[in-house]
Amino acid sequence: MHIREKRKMKTRQKAVRQVQEQFNAAERWKSAFDAAKKIGRSFSRRNSRNSRELSGPSNSSRRSYDIGRRSSEGRPKFNMIIDGVEVPSIDPLCQDRNMDEDLYKPAEMTPITTGPSGHAKKQAIAQTKSQILRYAYREIEKEKALQSKQASWDAVIHIGNDLQGQRRRRIEIKFKDLSLYLKGSGKKILCNVTGQLSPGRVTAVMGPSGAGKTTFLNALAGKAYSSTTTGEILINGRPDPISCYKKIIGFVPQDDIVHGNLTVEENLWFSARYRLSVNMSKADQVLVVERIIDSLGLGPIRNSRVGTVEKRGISGGQRKRVNVGLEMVMEPSLLILDEPTSGLDSTSSQFVLKALRREALVGVNVGVVLHQPSYGLFKLFDDVMFLAKGGRTVYLGPVDEVEAYFSSMGIVVPERINPPDHIMDVLEGICKPQNNSRFDPKTLPIKWMQHNNYPIPPDLRGIAANMSGLLDTTRSAGGGDESLRSASMRKSFIHDFFHECKSFLIVRWDDIKGMLSRTEDLSDRCTAGFWSQFKLIIMRVALQRFREARLQMQDYLILLLCGACLGLITPSKDSSLGSNNYSYVIIALSLLCMVSALRTFSNDKLQYWRESASGINRVAFFLAKDTVDHFNTLLKPVVFMSMFYFFNNPRSSFLENYIVTVAMVYCVTGIAYIFAIVTAPGPAQLWSVFLPIIFTLIATKRDAKGFLRNLQYLTYSHWSLEAYVVSNAKMYSGVWLITRCVTLYAAGYNLNHWILCLCVLFIMGFVTRCISLLCLMLCNRKRQH
Repeated sequence: MHIREKRKMKTRQKAVRQVQEQFNAAERWKSAFDAAKKIGRSFSRRNSRNSRELSGPSNSSRRSYDIGRRSSEGRPKFNMIIDGVEVPSIDPLCQDRNMDEDLYKPAEMTPITTGPSGHAKKQAIAQTKSQILRYAYREIEKEKALQSKQASWDAVIHIGNDLQGQRRRRIEIKFKDLSLYLKGSGKKILCNVTGQLSPGRVTAVMGPSGAGKTTFLNALAGKAYSSTTTGEILINGRPDPISCYKKIIGFVPQDDIVHGNLTVEENLWFSARYRLSVNMSKADQVLVVERIIDSLGLGPIRNSRVGTVEKRGISGGQRKRVNVGLEMVMEPSLLILDEPTSGLDSTSSQFVLKALRREALVGVNVGVVLHQPSYGLFKLFDDVMFLAKGGRTVYLGPVDEVEAYFSSMGIVVPERINPPDHIMDVLEGICKPQNNSRFDPKTLPIKWMQHNNYPIPPDLRGIAANMSGLLDTTRSAGGGDESLRSASMRKSFIHDFFHECKSFLIVRWDDIKGMLSRTEDLSDRCTAGFWSQFKLIIMRVALQRFREARLQMQDYLILLLCGACLGLITPSKDSSLGSNNYSYVIIALSLLCMVSALRTFSNDKLQYWRESASGINRVAFFLAKDTVDHFNTLLKPVVFMSMFYFFNNPRSSFLENYIVTVAMVYCVTGIAYIFAIVTAPGPAQLWSVFLPIIFTLIATKRDAKGFLRNLQYLTYSHWSLEAYVVSNAKMYSGVWLITRCVTLYAAGYNLNHWILCLCVLFIMGFVTRCISLLCLMLCNRKRQH
């Protein structure tokens, strides 16, 4: 693996070096041309005849240069005439579209002519890694070269868009009287928010803690699963649900949810492969990923693992930038970010904001939740939205006009004070305007509504009526509300319990309806299908398991020790046909396999919630995980039985014991999946220890009748023990026939049920996997944002 990474690094460095040499040569050529122009050297304007007259007759090659034409960017284009034949024009920065195709077009578009005598028979397609990398780095170097020569970043990006040849699909979001209520409790957390978020602009959402900033953006992104939304939301002027555009919406959560045992580049590539359009060429995909790595400053750590809690990787700020890059790499049209600059220094924040500016300038609608930005960072935004406590709008408009608006309200920002910090202190009630000691922050949402002629909601009309006199009736009314609220809180325990159950059922039922409902896809993007995602996830999971080889070896070592100890401590007794030995085997092997199988879904639960929200196929995710785990299902019985069978020496064959053990491990692994998905890691481990012991005690209960007897048939331990004992009993003959019959009759086993026991175990394993897949689709979907 290290050798492969070194080869990739050398190929990448070679491509970068070649591109830089080309651009340096173009710069030197332009400098030489400018110098020659100053000293008056002859140049022609597409006139070879004038060139010959100036140069004089000669049989040698004569050259002349043309500077009359200019490129679309305003720089001169050079025409070189050799022996009267004009060579195609050359742009010093390789921006001319008439330039040689191999210098700037993607590798897969470069034809290779084959055949004798120079005749073109069939054009093969050249798409080597080095060609693709040269194309990607050439496009990036173009933007860098233009950035160094243009006056503003915006101009650079617009030129870069022309080079890219296309812009993102535009998504404009308008919302009117948007309110959110918690399901079940009915608590209002967002109140009558009106405005719009425009494409091509970066909007900052600010406000004190508890103002509903994240809730507001969750509502726009369609991720307010535990809330009921009222009001009107229009997408491009149409009342379409936001889920119709899920494929082109990126949502960056506040927590840095990335795969810790993958490198930075691997995380970005996986997100790109299953979320970008399948019609996009390989060269363009490489360009997208490399541009994001370069814009976020992730180049030096691209081959470093992100790291986990147990094993440290990259720094926290770098991890935050990787978290942002996972959504930017899919080229969204709407990008929502929840505090992307929290915990970052000023330099890293500049990286993130400049990358977001570039996304906005290609037509992306960007919304960002922000906390205490610096003044320089604040000025990088186009619009800003301030929310007061209670989820009410105080201001929504351009950043350049925010100080003027609040100044008209009597809120003047003092000198040497950061404007957003001062406004936040005013909204929090910490600061008050000068010469206005009776100022109340609750009046600011009303002033904003009056400023824009919005209708005032009924719960604010009393405050609006008293604003002119600044009466204290609002406070007294508030005190009365508090007394009524405290009285309403005195409820019985039964009423509270019923209310909580009702809220839980409402949320779960809405989750089920949301999973079963299908919305029309209006994103116009065809992403990877089921089998493509299945192969991608299998490759990723296999790579993760390979990097967890040390942990896997520890599991195998424990199985070896467990098999040896059980084989020595529990000698086989012919009187019981070995049932006592196999009872301990079932408990120990089930416990060890279930605990290790918990890691399959427990470790990646947060990553799954994020990826499922972005459109990954849940069935493909589950089947890929389970398919990779089949390796352990087949190998762990070999490891365990290699020691147990040697020391215990049962009469049944090794193959029969191995087949029964495989069936049992397959069954208990499915049960462990359910625990890992439904419960937290701690309770899941307790259930994995408790269940094998209880099931085995029930299965070994003799003379069980009624309900307990029926319960035995529902436990995997009963069928596993019967399969072990029957396979062992078949080898007893002669004088042991009477003992065999008595033992089997007392336990209720049948000598012909060995195949039946295996079938029941495999069916149980399949059913538990179906249940775990259903739980994976339903459980805790509201936490995925």
